Amino acid sequence: MSGKKIKNMEEFAAAAGISRPTVSKYFNDPDSVKVKTRAIIEAALEKHDYRPNIFAMNQNRRLTKNIGIVVPYLADPFFGEIARVIEQRCIQAGFWPILFSSHGEQSVERDILESLRGLKPAGVLLAPLGRASDQLAIEKFCRDVPTVLFDSNIEGVGEAFVGSDNFSFVSQTVEYITRDGDPPSFFEMRTPANPNANKRRIAYVQMMERLGFEPHIIRAEGEGWAFEEIGKQGAHQAFETGEMTGRSTIVCSNDRLAIGFLAACFERGVTVGREPGSMLRVASNDDHPFSRFTCPSLTTAAHDYERVSNQSVETLFELIESGGHFRERREILFPARLVLRASA
Repeated sequence: MSGKKIKNMEEFAAAAGISRPTVSKYFNDPDSVKVKTRAIIEAALEKHDYRPNIFAMNQNRRLTKNIGIVVPYLADPFFGEIARVIEQRCIQAGFWPILFSSHGEQSVERDILESLRGLKPAGVLLAPLGRASDQLAIEKFCRDVPTVLFDSNIEGVGEAFVGSDNFSFVSQTVEYITRDGDPPSFFEMRTPANPNANKRRIAYVQMMERLGFEPHIIRAEGEGWAFEEIGKQGAHQAFETGEMTGRSTIVCSNDRLAIGFLAACFERGVTVGREPGSMLRVASNDDHPFSRFTCPSLTTAAHDYERVSNQSVETLFELIESGGHFRERREILFPARLVLRASA
Protein backbone atom coordinates (compact mmCIF):
# COMPACT_ATOMS: atom_id res chain seq x y z
CA MET A 1 0.00 0.00 0.00
CA SER A 2 1.31 3.47 -0.91
CA GLY A 3 2.34 5.74 1.94
CA LYS A 4 1.01 8.80 0.10
CA LYS A 5 -2.52 9.85 1.09
CA ILE A 6 -4.76 10.18 -1.96
CA LYS A 7 -7.15 13.07 -1.26
CA ASN A 8 -9.45 13.07 -4.27
CA MET A 9 -10.25 11.46 -7.59
CA GLU A 10 -7.93 13.76 -9.54
CA GLU A 11 -4.93 12.63 -7.48
CA PHE A 12 -5.99 8.99 -7.79
CA ALA A 13 -6.36 9.29 -11.57
CA ALA A 14 -2.85 10.79 -11.79
CA ALA A 15 -1.40 8.04 -9.58
CA ALA A 16 -3.10 5.33 -11.65
CA GLY A 17 -2.07 6.90 -14.98
CA ILE A 18 -5.68 6.94 -16.17
CA SER A 19 -7.73 9.96 -17.22
CA ARG A 20 -10.08 11.50 -14.65
CA PRO A 21 -13.22 10.93 -16.80
CA THR A 22 -12.33 7.25 -17.26
CA VAL A 23 -11.84 6.79 -13.52
CA SER A 24 -15.18 8.49 -12.86
CA LYS A 25 -16.80 6.24 -15.45
CA TYR A 26 -15.35 3.20 -13.68
CA PHE A 27 -16.78 4.23 -10.31
CA ASN A 28 -20.20 4.74 -11.87
CA ASP A 29 -20.11 1.36 -13.60
CA PRO A 30 -16.96 -0.85 -13.57
CA ASP A 31 -18.19 -2.82 -16.59
CA SER A 32 -18.36 0.35 -18.69
CA VAL A 33 -14.55 0.51 -19.10
CA LYS A 34 -12.26 -1.87 -20.94
CA VAL A 35 -11.07 -4.98 -19.10
CA LYS A 36 -7.42 -3.88 -19.29
CA THR A 37 -8.29 -0.39 -17.98
CA ARG A 38 -10.39 -1.86 -15.20
CA ALA A 39 -7.46 -4.05 -14.13
CA ILE A 40 -5.14 -1.01 -13.95
CA ILE A 41 -7.66 0.96 -11.87
CA GLU A 42 -8.30 -1.93 -9.50
CA ALA A 43 -4.58 -2.51 -9.02
CA ALA A 44 -4.20 1.18 -8.18
CA LEU A 45 -7.10 0.94 -5.72
CA GLU A 46 -5.35 -1.94 -4.01
CA LYS A 47 -2.04 -0.06 -3.90
CA HIS A 48 -3.34 3.28 -2.66
CA ASP A 49 -6.40 2.13 -0.67
CA TYR A 50 -8.43 4.94 -2.22
CA ARG A 51 -12.24 5.07 -2.02
CA PRO A 52 -14.21 7.82 -3.74
CA ASN A 53 -16.53 10.15 -1.85
CA ILE A 54 -19.80 8.80 -3.19
CA PHE A 55 -21.83 11.62 -1.65
CA ALA A 56 -19.67 14.27 -3.31
CA MET A 57 -19.90 12.47 -6.63
CA ASN A 58 -23.66 12.33 -6.38
CA GLN A 59 -24.01 16.07 -5.74
CA ASN A 60 -22.86 16.66 -9.32
CA ARG A 61 -25.45 14.35 -10.83
CA ARG A 62 -28.91 15.43 -11.81
CA LEU A 63 -30.30 12.19 -10.36
CA THR A 64 -28.21 10.71 -7.56
CA LYS A 65 -28.06 7.07 -6.58
CA ASN A 66 -28.74 7.84 -2.91
CA ILE A 67 -31.85 6.41 -1.27
CA GLY A 68 -32.73 7.76 2.18
CA ILE A 69 -34.28 5.34 4.69
CA VAL A 70 -35.72 6.87 7.86
CA VAL A 71 -37.11 4.80 10.75
CA PRO A 72 -38.39 5.96 14.16
CA TYR A 73 -36.24 3.75 16.38
CA LEU A 74 -33.49 1.59 14.93
CA ALA A 75 -32.86 -0.07 18.30
CA ASP A 76 -36.19 -1.83 17.79
CA PRO A 77 -35.42 -5.10 15.93
CA PHE A 78 -38.71 -4.73 14.07
CA PHE A 79 -37.37 -1.67 12.26
CA GLY A 80 -33.95 -3.27 12.03
CA GLU A 81 -35.44 -6.18 10.08
CA ILE A 82 -37.47 -3.93 7.79
CA ALA A 83 -34.42 -1.73 7.14
CA ARG A 84 -32.23 -4.77 6.43
CA VAL A 85 -34.51 -5.98 3.64
CA ILE A 86 -34.94 -2.49 2.19
CA GLU A 87 -31.17 -1.90 2.17
CA GLN A 88 -30.54 -5.16 0.34
CA ARG A 89 -33.14 -4.37 -2.33
CA CYS A 90 -31.69 -0.90 -2.88
CA ILE A 91 -28.15 -2.25 -3.22
CA GLN A 92 -29.28 -4.95 -5.64
CA ALA A 93 -30.86 -2.25 -7.79
CA GLY A 94 -27.64 -0.21 -7.86
CA PHE A 95 -28.62 2.45 -5.31
CA TRP A 96 -26.78 3.59 -2.17
CA PRO A 97 -29.05 3.30 0.89
CA ILE A 98 -28.45 5.82 3.69
CA LEU A 99 -30.10 4.77 6.95
CA PHE A 100 -31.27 7.19 9.66
CA SER A 101 -33.04 6.73 13.00
CA SER A 102 -35.10 9.58 14.45
CA HIS A 103 -34.89 8.06 17.95
CA GLY A 104 -38.53 8.87 18.66
CA GLU A 105 -37.81 12.62 18.57
CA GLN A 106 -39.65 15.10 16.36
CA SER A 107 -36.67 17.47 16.19
CA VAL A 108 -34.35 14.64 15.09
CA GLU A 109 -36.81 13.50 12.42
CA ARG A 110 -37.05 17.06 11.12
CA ASP A 111 -33.24 17.47 11.09
CA ILE A 112 -32.86 14.19 9.19
CA LEU A 113 -35.19 15.40 6.46
CA GLU A 114 -33.18 18.62 6.13
CA SER A 115 -29.95 16.63 5.93
CA LEU A 116 -31.43 14.45 3.21
CA ARG A 117 -32.23 17.51 1.13
CA GLY A 118 -28.51 18.30 1.10
CA LEU A 119 -27.71 14.79 -0.15
CA LYS A 120 -30.12 15.19 -3.08
CA PRO A 121 -31.46 11.63 -2.84
CA ALA A 122 -33.16 9.97 -5.77
CA GLY A 123 -35.92 9.12 -3.29
CA VAL A 124 -36.72 8.48 0.35
CA LEU A 125 -38.46 5.70 2.26
CA LEU A 126 -39.88 7.22 5.43
CA ALA A 127 -41.44 5.49 8.44
CA PRO A 128 -42.64 8.60 10.30
CA LEU A 129 -43.02 8.88 14.06
CA GLY A 130 -46.71 9.48 13.48
CA ARG A 131 -48.39 11.40 16.28
CA ALA A 132 -45.09 13.03 17.27
CA SER A 133 -44.13 14.02 13.71
CA ASP A 134 -44.09 17.59 12.44
CA GLN A 135 -46.70 16.93 9.76
CA LEU A 136 -46.19 20.23 7.95
CA ALA A 137 -42.45 19.57 7.66
CA ILE A 138 -43.09 16.08 6.28
CA GLU A 139 -45.69 17.38 3.82
CA LYS A 140 -43.22 19.97 2.50
CA PHE A 141 -40.42 17.41 2.23
CA CYS A 142 -42.67 14.99 0.33
CA ARG A 143 -43.58 17.72 -2.16
CA ASP A 144 -39.89 18.36 -2.85
CA VAL A 145 -38.43 14.83 -2.73
CA PRO A 146 -39.93 11.59 -4.11
CA THR A 147 -41.05 9.91 -0.89
CA VAL A 148 -42.91 6.72 0.00
CA LEU A 149 -44.19 6.33 3.57
CA PHE A 150 -44.12 2.89 5.15
CA ASP A 151 -45.25 1.26 8.41
CA SER A 152 -46.95 4.39 9.83
CA ASN A 153 -49.34 6.30 7.59
CA ILE A 154 -50.02 10.02 7.62
CA GLU A 155 -53.23 10.40 5.64
CA GLY A 156 -52.79 12.26 2.38
CA VAL A 157 -49.04 12.84 2.80
CA GLY A 158 -46.53 11.62 0.24
CA GLU A 159 -47.21 9.93 -3.06
CA ALA A 160 -47.75 6.48 -1.53
CA PHE A 161 -48.00 4.47 1.67
CA VAL A 162 -47.07 0.80 2.05
CA GLY A 163 -47.84 -1.06 5.25
CA SER A 164 -49.80 -3.73 7.06
CA ASP A 165 -53.56 -3.93 7.39
CA ASN A 166 -54.11 -3.28 11.10
CA PHE A 167 -57.65 -4.65 11.06
CA SER A 168 -56.37 -7.99 9.78
CA PHE A 169 -53.97 -8.17 12.74
CA VAL A 170 -56.48 -7.68 15.52
CA SER A 171 -59.41 -9.42 13.85
CA GLN A 172 -57.36 -12.62 13.59
CA THR A 173 -56.08 -12.61 17.17
CA VAL A 174 -59.50 -11.76 18.63
CA GLU A 175 -61.37 -14.28 16.48
CA TYR A 176 -58.89 -17.03 17.28
CA ILE A 177 -58.69 -16.43 21.00
CA THR A 178 -62.49 -16.35 21.47
CA ARG A 179 -62.98 -19.78 19.92
CA ASP A 180 -62.58 -21.68 23.16
CA GLY A 181 -62.22 -19.28 26.04
CA ASP A 182 -63.18 -15.96 27.59
CA PRO A 183 -63.24 -12.91 25.31
CA PRO A 184 -60.06 -10.82 25.59
CA SER A 185 -59.36 -7.44 27.08
CA PHE A 186 -57.21 -5.12 24.97
CA PHE A 187 -53.95 -3.84 26.51
CA GLU A 188 -52.49 -0.64 25.03
CA MET A 189 -50.61 2.56 25.86
CA ARG A 190 -52.74 5.48 26.97
CA THR A 191 -50.69 7.72 24.68
CA PRO A 192 -49.86 5.62 21.59
CA ALA A 193 -46.63 6.32 19.75
CA ASN A 194 -48.06 6.04 16.23
CA PRO A 195 -51.37 5.77 14.34
CA ASN A 196 -51.18 1.97 14.07
CA ALA A 197 -52.09 1.65 17.76
CA ASN A 198 -55.26 3.70 17.30
CA LYS A 199 -56.30 1.61 14.31
CA ARG A 200 -55.73 -1.60 16.27
CA ARG A 201 -57.89 -0.40 19.17
CA ILE A 202 -60.69 0.48 16.75
CA ALA A 203 -60.34 -2.94 15.11
CA TYR A 204 -60.53 -4.63 18.53
CA VAL A 205 -63.75 -2.79 19.44
CA GLN A 206 -65.33 -3.54 16.05
CA MET A 207 -64.39 -7.22 16.21
CA MET A 208 -65.64 -7.69 19.77
CA GLU A 209 -68.97 -6.07 18.90
CA ARG A 210 -69.24 -8.17 15.75
CA LEU A 211 -68.76 -11.32 17.86
CA GLY A 212 -71.28 -10.15 20.44
CA PHE A 213 -68.84 -9.34 23.27
CA GLU A 214 -68.36 -6.23 25.39
CA PRO A 215 -65.00 -4.54 24.66
CA HIS A 216 -62.74 -3.95 27.66
CA ILE A 217 -59.63 -1.79 27.29
CA ILE A 218 -56.76 -1.60 29.78
CA ARG A 219 -54.38 1.33 29.29
CA ALA A 220 -50.77 1.57 30.44
CA GLU A 221 -49.50 5.00 31.44
CA GLY A 222 -46.48 6.34 29.62
CA GLU A 223 -45.39 7.62 26.23
CA GLY A 224 -42.41 7.27 23.95
CA TRP A 225 -40.71 4.15 22.60
CA ALA A 226 -39.79 2.25 25.77
CA PHE A 227 -42.70 -0.12 25.12
CA GLU A 228 -41.43 -3.05 27.16
CA GLU A 229 -41.04 -0.98 30.34
CA ILE A 230 -44.38 0.75 29.77
CA GLY A 231 -46.03 -2.65 29.26
CA LYS A 232 -44.43 -4.10 32.37
CA GLN A 233 -45.37 -1.22 34.65
CA GLY A 234 -48.83 -0.98 33.10
CA ALA A 235 -49.47 -4.67 33.76
CA HIS A 236 -48.36 -4.36 37.39
CA GLN A 237 -50.69 -1.37 37.78
CA ALA A 238 -53.61 -3.28 36.24
CA PHE A 239 -53.13 -6.17 38.65
CA GLU A 240 -52.77 -3.86 41.67
CA THR A 241 -55.86 -1.76 40.89
CA GLY A 242 -58.04 -4.80 40.24
CA GLU A 243 -58.48 -4.14 36.51
CA MET A 244 -57.32 -7.69 35.86
CA THR A 245 -59.76 -9.21 38.33
CA GLY A 246 -61.86 -11.80 36.52
CA ARG A 247 -59.85 -11.36 33.31
CA SER A 248 -58.27 -14.48 31.87
CA THR A 249 -57.37 -13.35 28.35
CA ILE A 250 -55.39 -10.39 27.02
CA VAL A 251 -54.66 -9.17 23.49
CA CYS A 252 -51.83 -6.62 23.47
CA SER A 253 -51.63 -3.82 20.94
CA ASN A 254 -48.10 -4.85 19.96
CA ASP A 255 -45.51 -7.48 20.84
CA ARG A 256 -43.16 -5.12 22.66
CA LEU A 257 -45.93 -4.21 25.10
CA ALA A 258 -46.69 -7.92 25.39
CA ILE A 259 -43.05 -8.69 26.28
CA GLY A 260 -43.34 -6.24 29.18
CA PHE A 261 -46.71 -7.68 30.16
CA LEU A 262 -45.26 -11.20 30.27
CA ALA A 263 -42.36 -9.97 32.42
CA ALA A 264 -44.84 -8.54 34.95
CA CYS A 265 -46.78 -11.82 34.99
CA PHE A 266 -43.57 -13.73 35.73
CA GLU A 267 -42.70 -11.38 38.59
CA ARG A 268 -46.17 -11.80 40.09
CA GLY A 269 -46.25 -15.57 39.71
CA VAL A 270 -49.09 -15.43 37.17
CA THR A 271 -48.79 -18.41 34.83
CA VAL A 272 -49.41 -17.72 31.15
CA GLY A 273 -50.18 -20.20 28.39
CA ARG A 274 -52.66 -22.57 26.84
CA GLU A 275 -51.68 -25.49 29.05
CA PRO A 276 -54.23 -26.70 31.66
CA GLY A 277 -53.80 -24.79 34.90
CA SER A 278 -52.48 -21.61 33.30
CA MET A 279 -54.01 -18.49 34.84
CA LEU A 280 -53.91 -16.23 31.80
CA ARG A 281 -53.77 -16.33 28.00
CA VAL A 282 -51.88 -13.59 26.17
CA ALA A 283 -51.80 -12.86 22.44
CA SER A 284 -50.47 -9.90 20.52
CA ASN A 285 -49.70 -8.31 17.16
CA ASP A 286 -46.54 -7.83 15.01
CA ASP A 287 -44.44 -11.04 15.32
CA HIS A 288 -41.56 -9.01 16.68
CA PRO A 289 -38.23 -10.84 16.09
CA PHE A 290 -38.03 -11.60 19.84
CA SER A 291 -41.61 -12.86 20.27
CA ARG A 292 -40.69 -16.49 19.56
CA PHE A 293 -38.17 -16.39 22.41
CA THR A 294 -40.41 -15.12 25.21
CA CYS A 295 -41.50 -17.49 27.97
CA PRO A 296 -43.95 -18.72 26.96
CA SER A 297 -43.47 -17.98 23.26
CA LEU A 298 -45.95 -15.39 22.08
CA THR A 299 -49.01 -16.10 19.93
CA THR A 300 -49.22 -13.15 17.56
CA ALA A 301 -50.33 -11.84 14.18
CA ALA A 302 -47.28 -11.39 11.96
CA HIS A 303 -46.24 -8.66 9.56
CA ASP A 304 -45.23 -9.88 6.15
CA TYR A 305 -41.80 -8.26 6.45
CA GLU A 306 -40.60 -9.30 3.01
CA ARG A 307 -43.66 -8.12 1.09
CA VAL A 308 -43.95 -4.80 2.92
CA SER A 309 -40.25 -4.07 2.46
CA ASN A 310 -40.08 -5.16 -1.17
CA GLN A 311 -43.28 -3.32 -2.13
CA SER A 312 -42.02 -0.14 -0.44
CA VAL A 313 -38.84 -0.25 -2.52
CA GLU A 314 -40.62 -1.17 -5.76
CA THR A 315 -43.13 1.66 -5.25
CA LEU A 316 -40.31 4.15 -4.67
CA PHE A 317 -38.45 3.00 -7.80
CA GLU A 318 -41.63 3.43 -9.82
CA LEU A 319 -42.13 6.88 -8.30
CA ILE A 320 -38.58 7.92 -9.20
CA GLU A 321 -39.01 6.69 -12.78
CA SER A 322 -42.31 8.57 -13.09
CA GLY A 323 -40.64 11.88 -12.25
CA GLY A 324 -41.58 12.00 -8.58
CA HIS A 325 -45.37 12.03 -8.89
CA PHE A 326 -48.21 9.53 -9.34
CA ARG A 327 -51.56 10.48 -10.83
CA GLU A 328 -53.10 9.78 -7.43
CA ARG A 329 -51.81 8.76 -4.01
CA ARG A 330 -51.41 5.01 -3.55
CA GLU A 331 -52.09 3.03 -0.39
CA ILE A 332 -50.96 -0.60 -0.37
CA LEU A 333 -51.77 -2.79 2.64
CA PHE A 334 -50.77 -6.38 3.34
CA PRO A 335 -52.75 -8.70 5.63
CA ALA A 336 -51.27 -10.24 8.75
CA ARG A 337 -50.65 -13.93 9.30
CA LEU A 338 -51.63 -15.60 12.58
CA VAL A 339 -48.72 -17.35 14.31
CA LEU A 340 -49.79 -19.83 17.01
CA ARG A 341 -47.40 -20.31 19.91
CA ALA A 342 -47.56 -21.28 23.58
CA SER A 343 -48.96 -18.12 25.20
CA ALA A 344 -52.53 -18.59 23.94
